[in-house]
Amino acid sequence: MERAPVPLDAVDTGQWRALAQRAIEPNGYYLPAWELAVSATARGRTDASALSAFDGTSARLIGLLPVVSLWRALKIPLPALVSAHPYGTLCSPLLDRDAPREAAARLLQQAREAGAHALVLTDVALNGAAMASLKQVLHRDGVKPRILNSYIRASLDATQDGDALLREALGAKKLKELRRQRHRLEEHGSVVFEIARSSDQIGPALETFLQLEASGWKGKRGTALVQHAGDATFIRRAVPALAETAQCEIVTLRAGATPIAAGIVLRHQDRAFFFKLGIDERFARYSPGVQLTLDLTRHLCADPAVASADSTANADHPMINPIWRGRLAIGDVLIPLRRHDPVVALIHGALVGLNAAHEATRGVVRRLRK
Repeated sequence: MERAPVPLDAVDTGQWRALAQRAIEPNGYYLPAWELAVSATARGRTDASALSAFDGTSARLIGLLPVVSLWRALKIPLPALVSAHPYGTLCSPLLDRDAPREAAARLLQQAREAGAHALVLTDVALNGAAMASLKQVLHRDGVKPRILNSYIRASLDATQDGDALLREALGAKKLKELRRQRHRLEEHGSVVFEIARSSDQIGPALETFLQLEASGWKGKRGTALVQHAGDATFIRRAVPALAETAQCEIVTLRAGATPIAAGIVLRHQDRAFFFKLGIDERFARYSPGVQLTLDLTRHLCADPAVASADSTANADHPMINPIWRGRLAIGDVLIPLRRHDPVVALIHGALVGLNAAHEATRGVVRRLRK
């Protein structure tokens, strides 16, 4: 008998928070306060379900992966589950560090019991601890995961001295130019880097970020968070909730009284996640996004609680890549749930064809923009 995944909001949030604290690999986008807000209202991302794994006593949650059907995610009418997209580009499942292989095995078993023939993990850390645990279970079962596509994105080693790291990454000439821009920026007022963490600070800082994001190119394309009621509701719910547990902060750069750049940063265990950046394009000549990122880099490197930061940016991102020189391999992975299953070949073929179609469309869009 098939046993469907439970609705995401039916998962015990206390158990979920406890699992997140014990997770073998951090993922700020699958923290309950974030993902529940996404699933409740975010545009195109609502009503996710959960694959959940419990230990042998059935009392302790040891694994969790938010999912949707392949039809829901990609309009492909084949029996597979796909990791629910949490707005941020990371879908590595939460696995208990005390029992990661057991957690991985039980998640896969629940997917089978739901009638799925495959599990598709999108934007998963290919060399992360969660994927390593899944691979060990799959190898034991004689099954090989298939990487559908992959890319490399920027990350920060925050254990280094911030200024030394920036000198090595950018070089003396580039840093001199950025200092010159900052001095020019000071003609508009004192340049101040602010960090909003507390409940009384985070709300106003979030509204500043939303205004900056909507004022730029995202607003012109209609993709700014505040332009869609469901997205605005999600972010206004998630950010204050995470701030209450010191898992979210908003950084803002001001020139005098004018905010010129702001970013949302999530925290999970010893890792930070740079979610989004908004800038006032009237100050573009001073590189406000870069200036904010320089201050954020120093801030994260000076914090002993942070060991690394994930840019969660696109591949070859022109702003963050030259500054954060660490690299993370991210990809979409197809996991067969049974050996020698002919249905998996159909799922694989459909996904490969869809990727090819999307690449062709993106190529056309790029040429049109040029």
